[in-house]
Amino acid sequence: MMTDVVESSGGPARHDDPAGADPTGAAAARTGTGDTVAAERIVAIRERIDEIDRTLIALWQERAALSQEVGVTRMASGGTRLVLSREREILERFRSELGADGTQLALLLLRAGRGPL
Repeated sequence: MMTDVVESSGGPARHDDPAGADPTGAAAARTGTGDTVAAERIVAIRERIDEIDRTLIALWQERAALSQEVGVTRMASGGTRLVLSREREILERFRSELGADGTQLALLLLRAGRGPL
């Protein structure tokens, strides 16, 4: 199927579109571009981002569970609820690798593992 699209010069151009999709329609709404090649690349990149997000979520949940287990084990053996030197070590690791955003991320990770103070 052939569809009309507007090129950056403003004039219409004909592009083969075997899938029948309108690059200026739904794809543009989803990707922010009417360029078919760019839209396809954006979709592929976003698929990888979604894979990474799923992995991050799974790792976040695993880390929180492990951290909670450490806390329960420590307290069951008569230890303290928190080990502040360990928390400072984690905060510094994330800050040195990721800057100020790393500090915020580390604080969220710590809270997920131990709960709010």
